Amino acid sequence: MTHPVVTRFAPSPTGFLHIGGARTALFNWLYARGRGGKFLLRIEDTDRERSTPEATKAILQGMAWLGLDHDGDVISQFARADRHAEVAHHLLAEGKAYKCFSTQDEIAAFREAARAEGRSTLFRSPWRDADPSTYPDAPFVIRIRAPQGGETVIRDQVQGDVTIRNDQLDDMVLLRADGTPVYMLAVVVDDHDMGVTHVIRGDDHLNNAARQMMIYDAMGWDVPVWAHIPLIHGPDGKKLSKRHGALGAQEYQAMGYPASGMRNYLARLGWSHGDDEVFTDAQAKEWFDLSGIGKSPARFDTKKLENICGQHIAWSDDAALRQETEAYLAAAGEHALSQAQGDMLEKAMFCLKDRAKTFPELLEKGHFATVSRPVVRDAKAEKALASVSDGILKELTPQLQNASWSRDGLEASLNAFAEAHEMKFGKLAGPLRAALAGRAVTPSVFDMMLVLGKTETLARISDAAG
Repeated sequence: MTHPVVTRFAPSPTGFLHIGGARTALFNWLYARGRGGKFLLRIEDTDRERSTPEATKAILQGMAWLGLDHDGDVISQFARADRHAEVAHHLLAEGKAYKCFSTQDEIAAFREAARAEGRSTLFRSPWRDADPSTYPDAPFVIRIRAPQGGETVIRDQVQGDVTIRNDQLDDMVLLRADGTPVYMLAVVVDDHDMGVTHVIRGDDHLNNAARQMMIYDAMGWDVPVWAHIPLIHGPDGKKLSKRHGALGAQEYQAMGYPASGMRNYLARLGWSHGDDEVFTDAQAKEWFDLSGIGKSPARFDTKKLENICGQHIAWSDDAALRQETEAYLAAAGEHALSQAQGDMLEKAMFCLKDRAKTFPELLEKGHFATVSRPVVRDAKAEKALASVSDGILKELTPQLQNASWSRDGLEASLNAFAEAHEMKFGKLAGPLRAALAGRAVTPSVFDMMLVLGKTETLARISDAAG
């Protein structure tokens, strides 16, 4: 019988949810959700000096924005310290770990001598095989007995088989002299106790796998499936950092990217399914597999992100788009829309969403629907309005009052008006954009009229005609 898939995301709460961490969380979420498994969240808060409640909150908010829901409660690694220590003492009692009384000064002297003699600086404790009767009454750490011969093979689903000679592994400390467990021990105990079947994480943890396998083997526990994914690089091929721009998931929310587009883009960042670039969550869950993850670092490309986000906005439900636009405004610290503005924006979505790649672009295109009279015009709109006489706009009012307020009716009426004045419709469209939106670049004049309705349209034209 095969075990149900259990994955986990285990960030350290020392800052925001990094975009690389967000992708790791996404890969774990997709793998579990696509197989009817569980996706768990563990906060690795054992570094008490650097861990903060604010960082934990930021991580949870970033995951909530991305829609990466987890199963069960959030697990605190620090809260499980007693369990970690219990495992260390069990290994000590089994003879698979030992007490080491070497001081930091002695370890430093060992390494200095090894360097001088050209030997390996890997610390070999003189206490490994010492008789307990010789133990001093002094502080000690608990170290695991690493295998001294043979090899450890990490069977990795992304990197392939990675072989490490056991003589390159030291007797890792499990418990410090003050009784606190080390990170390496805590991770293994937590993953085992949480039933984690697949460890999908950054390849900067690959070397840790060999050392962690010592604990699995010593405890007789099943080793999880390993999948170490390459890190994300910037466009210049260097590790993604502040110099490349935004790094936190919430920064991307505040910049106005839709969560579904971000999920799609991050999924494609280092993983592929044929030539598919744009896909739904349902497709991603069905398709995602560890075999599709590449070995090379992926490069973050903002233009590709925008293109994918634009397609997600285009196919989104209007009401959902309104909701996400309002969430963007809150995240960006912008003024919220009133109920009336939100209603109008939602009504206008049909003529906005096909060409917007972000929510700021959507709101700019939808400015006509959220602005109140009198409409303040920008410089380009003023220039367009000056290109026709006020009289023409005044003449247009009765023509529109009698028009059928449908797209066909409005097109027929406005084209007839332009023809009667021996002008191309384009010459009339510019001033109408200025009157209706206060902008020179807007959706179609006809679409704006349909959204605004007859009364508001005529009022705005009347305002502009003076």
